[in-house]
Amino acid sequence: MQENLVIVESPAKARTIEKFLGNDFKVMSSYGHIRDLKKKELSIDAETLEPDYEIPDEKKKLVSELKSNAKKAKKIWLASDEDREGEAISWHLCEVLGLDEKNTSRIVFHEITKSAILDAIKTPRHLDMNLVNAQQARRVLDRLVGFKLSPVLWRKVKPALSAGRVQSVAVRLIVEREREIQAFKSEPYYRINAILTITNSNGNISEVKTELDTRFNTHEEAIAFLEKCKDAKFTVSSIAKKPLHRTPAPPFTTSTLQQEAARKLGFTVSQTMMVAQHLYENGRITYMRTDSVNLSSLAINTTKDEIIKLWGKEYSKTRKYQTHSKGAQEAHEAIRPTEMSNTEIEGTLQEKRLYELIWKRTVASQMADAEIDKTTVTIDVAGVKEKFVANGEVVTFDGFLKVYRESTDDDDNNQDESTHNLPVMKEGDELQRREITSTERYSMGPNRYTEASLVHKLEELGIGRPSTYAPTISTIQQREYVQKGDKSGKEREYVIDTLKGIKVTSKQKKEMAGNEKGKLLPTDIGIVVNDFLMQNFPDIMDYNFTAKVEQQFDQIAEGKEGWNTMMKEFDKNFEPTVEKVRNARSEHKAGERELGTDPKSGKPVFVKIGRFGPLVQIGSADDEEKPRFSQLPSDKSMETITLDEALELFKLPRTVGQFEDTDVVIGAGRFGPYIMHNKKYVSLPKTENPMTTTLETAIQLIMEKREQEKQRHIKSFEEDGAMEVLNGRYGPYIAYDGKNYRMPKTLHEKAAELTFEQCMDIVKNAPEPKARRKK
Repeated sequence: MQENLVIVESPAKARTIEKFLGNDFKVMSSYGHIRDLKKKELSIDAETLEPDYEIPDEKKKLVSELKSNAKKAKKIWLASDEDREGEAISWHLCEVLGLDEKNTSRIVFHEITKSAILDAIKTPRHLDMNLVNAQQARRVLDRLVGFKLSPVLWRKVKPALSAGRVQSVAVRLIVEREREIQAFKSEPYYRINAILTITNSNGNISEVKTELDTRFNTHEEAIAFLEKCKDAKFTVSSIAKKPLHRTPAPPFTTSTLQQEAARKLGFTVSQTMMVAQHLYENGRITYMRTDSVNLSSLAINTTKDEIIKLWGKEYSKTRKYQTHSKGAQEAHEAIRPTEMSNTEIEGTLQEKRLYELIWKRTVASQMADAEIDKTTVTIDVAGVKEKFVANGEVVTFDGFLKVYRESTDDDDNNQDESTHNLPVMKEGDELQRREITSTERYSMGPNRYTEASLVHKLEELGIGRPSTYAPTISTIQQREYVQKGDKSGKEREYVIDTLKGIKVTSKQKKEMAGNEKGKLLPTDIGIVVNDFLMQNFPDIMDYNFTAKVEQQFDQIAEGKEGWNTMMKEFDKNFEPTVEKVRNARSEHKAGERELGTDPKSGKPVFVKIGRFGPLVQIGSADDEEKPRFSQLPSDKSMETITLDEALELFKLPRTVGQFEDTDVVIGAGRFGPYIMHNKKYVSLPKTENPMTTTLETAIQLIMEKREQEKQRHIKSFEEDGAMEVLNGRYGPYIAYDGKNYRMPKTLHEKAAELTFEQCMDIVKNAPEPKARRKK
């Protein structure tokens, strides 16, 4: 008979824990939740709002294994994660396995190390139903919103759409930011920089880079200032020296780790969480879902020892950080390495990089301030009120900067060109003018969100918690309400005027403005759904409401509020609103916009969401003649498309001629322009304009595609036309009856000589494809 059974939620965690416990312990994994709300129905009682859980088919075998092992064990330990989700997993296990509360111990730890596991075994507790209820409240509320709002969207906007409580608010942030950017009018201004020189007593000439303390609004003002500088004297009017102290950032929370990993390592938010999960389960770092910046006294002491060993006593400064976020969640420590003496770890490249980032941030938080001497020199220009300013910084003691410097989202735009080492100067010193430059710049509009800056904004508004940021950002992209992409800038001219000697010379230069990479952009469907929900469900979309709900979950977790009461209060107002919106009649579909009239037919031109996405329509449904439709290309937006651009889409498809007695047609689809010939499609390159592409160019592209196909095709068989040997990315493979089959590497060179029987053998003996587990 097994003495002890420990149940955790992940197999990796089970393997790590098993190493620390003796032979008396068996560790099994529940692979996450073993039961959940039913997939295809609301699964919540209409009167009591109690959830109706089921064990999904794919978990039934696992549940029976857990049950039989639970019966054999004398004592059962539930060791799922220490947050609300983990508490709920343990409660579901109790319910499904029929465990006796008195005989079941709940153990929690926020790092998977031998000492943490053995300590947890010594201090077990019982299930905390307040935490379970907080998780149930979130699950039920999100199910109510999703299941009741989605059918309204199907009817009013487009089939197969879905809504979510936190996701919809995240989309709102992105849509509103996009509209701020569209409404922003960039204004030019003129920035003046001067390179002045000073000669010391030894005759050595030093350069001083300065910037004017005023920016001019017009070109005329800038030129007038340069003219005044031609005969002006430049004199040092004041020198201010100020010692500065820079303090390190606190250790990582979930959101700050996601932000820094995005900036420094280029990781997506979900990638960061996946890598951090591996590090946690392998005992490398503490629990990765936390909004606490606290470090345990053990961690502070071991970090101090490590700093003294590596850099000396003067680099150590013990700091205790306090968590200020409201309802800081269950995990009671920041994200840090479990063993500070491990400066490096074994693992994948991603794991090594993220671990190094966490190690450096933790160490830096316990290091001395950086000490900097900042010098500001103000320089008078004779005859004008504006002054030039030079800034110099000297790091007198690097402190934590030896290890780590925090990034910001504006790092690229914040380079202060006038900060450098300054030569020795004193008040009254005269400087010589080498050159003064006026550069035309443009006021910058708001930036689009990156994944990291969106997490920061959600946290700032109190929307979501550490466990929700990554799934929220993944969901809005999967639902195609938002896409991560690049926004190509527009070319614009700017002028640089330079005063050298007594002559001002002007140069016109060009730059790409507004070029952005990896930003979150709302799609047309995302904008239409957002506007529809804002108009009809303003409460759900309200930032304050969403933040207040999070606070209510915190109240439930602390046992200060009943979760059923919260659910009933919410549903009392929500259900009637859903009914009212569902049954409301409207003349136009959501997002529909009339652009004008088609001059040829005199019919109205609309842009709207169709069954397969955004489209332009000429004519109305009640006309005798059927309306004409054209899918909106991906580079056009429903909000900004003009009548002329919309009518341009109806010039396609156009027939450019014949090839091999069949029409060659140029068309445009959702994914760009194409050539259609003999029921086969060839994409048109971006360099080609579909309105001017000639028959000769089209034939050349058709022939190139055929050549590619020929190289891909190795062999076909008379015995059965469905069998083919093809060349793929990873070498030759067999395609048969709509499925692909790998070929042993030893046969790759002989792929063209394979017989039909040999291919059939490979097909018959192919291993069963692995069932893809849903996330």
